[in-house]
Amino acid sequence: MTITRAPTGQAGVSLARQLLMWLLLPQLVLWMAGGVVTYRFAAGYANQAIDASLLQASRSLARQLKPIGNGLLIDFPKAAQDILEADPQDRLLYTVSSPPGQFILGNQALPPPPVQIPPRATAPQQAPTTHLLDTPYFYDGTMPPNNTHLQTLPEGQALRVVALYLSFGDGQAAPQTMLVQVARSSANREELARRILVDMLLPMSSLVLLMTLIVWLGIRAGLSPLVRLRQQVEGRAPTDLAPLQLASAPRELWSLATAINTLLAAVQNTVATQKRFIGDAAHQLRTPLAGLKSQTEIALQSATDPELRARLQRVHDSATRSAHLVNQLLTLARAEPESVMAQDRQQFDLQRMAQSVTAEWVPRALRLNIDLGMDQDADDDTTPPADSPVWIEANELLMREALSNLIDNALHYAGPGSQVTVRVRPSPLSPSTTQLEVVDNGPGIAPEDHDRVFERFVRATDTGEGCGLGLAIVKEIVERHAGRVTLFDAQPQGLGVRIELPMVQPQKPQHHP
Repeated sequence: MTITRAPTGQAGVSLARQLLMWLLLPQLVLWMAGGVVTYRFAAGYANQAIDASLLQASRSLARQLKPIGNGLLIDFPKAAQDILEADPQDRLLYTVSSPPGQFILGNQALPPPPVQIPPRATAPQQAPTTHLLDTPYFYDGTMPPNNTHLQTLPEGQALRVVALYLSFGDGQAAPQTMLVQVARSSANREELARRILVDMLLPMSSLVLLMTLIVWLGIRAGLSPLVRLRQQVEGRAPTDLAPLQLASAPRELWSLATAINTLLAAVQNTVATQKRFIGDAAHQLRTPLAGLKSQTEIALQSATDPELRARLQRVHDSATRSAHLVNQLLTLARAEPESVMAQDRQQFDLQRMAQSVTAEWVPRALRLNIDLGMDQDADDDTTPPADSPVWIEANELLMREALSNLIDNALHYAGPGSQVTVRVRPSPLSPSTTQLEVVDNGPGIAPEDHDRVFERFVRATDTGEGCGLGLAIVKEIVERHAGRVTLFDAQPQGLGVRIELPMVQPQKPQHHP
């Protein structure tokens, strides 16, 4: 019996998915990086536009403040103020002050600039170095809390501010510094940046999706030879050891196919060697064992010494068991999937085959004082009449061997005076499945041993002369025919073996004109 072992590891992520991930991950990173860079550029361009408007407004406001002596003349009519504050959604905020914090004009106390300007020095060597007069300074800030002036924006609102330091006064007194601040909410700037970002990301996203589709199609095309190789391997019969055929494939796949073909050739050589060994062993073992049995039978007939007869009987029994073991091993070998016999199948009547095999074992059952027969009572709903065919597609010789092994086991272990019944009936669970059962009323097998007795060379009892291959052969044959074999406890006592096989519709004979 061939045992298929599962892979020791777990199946990982598919190769196509891995390739797609490794190819698209850099694209995703570039897309995100492009979004960040686009937003920064958009914000920078928006700042430039806002800064230009703030600078223009600050200089216009500064022109409305005219120095007179050591003071200022504020020529700021209401109309000019209304123009600055015309847009309620994006109104300008302005403050005119004389450092350090003397409020002169405005509607809002704006955040001070990070760089402060001290009063102008009287000597050039004492000139301020932190900032130049009449030079705009742009910065970001937030609306200050606890404002006593007219509140036009909520506390904490982001602002874009321009600060312009100017000097005023006549030449007779020390010049003074005037700070003109004009601010505007950053909401419009951020909205503009978001619009630019959206307008840029939409075509970028479309390009990424198109690139993803192209990459996926490329991966599928690149892996198609590997898929064809997999289909060739999966669609093969267990006995098909022919080399793999690839019309065109990448160099790496050619190497893999060559390695697989080399392995298939080695396996085919091993199978051929095994078949030759089985044939030779059958011929070399069965012939001398048959001769030994014949000679011991002749010697038993002519021997008169009781001690000699006992020894000859032991030799004869050993030769019989050896011949039986050889036959079972050969049957097991014929049931292997690599065997030609295991693949040679035809349709036949399971009911008629069971009747024939049962009749062949009746003489031996009579010698053992065991009642062997078929349950052909058609009065119930499950057992078909004796003349009702049950068609299956299988190797008839192997199925006869399987049933013979079941009857042989029942005769061995049921004991004298017991009953052994062979039954063929439809499965109560599936109308397309038939059941072949061999039931006895002997001692049975413990439930914990029901699965173990199907293993090779495993026996559930020490009685009898079996070698532990009968049920293993049955299991091998049944599974090669897409069937299932199980044990169940008979009532009121005993053991039953149930074989479930798929039924087929008989082929209609072809009539030629």
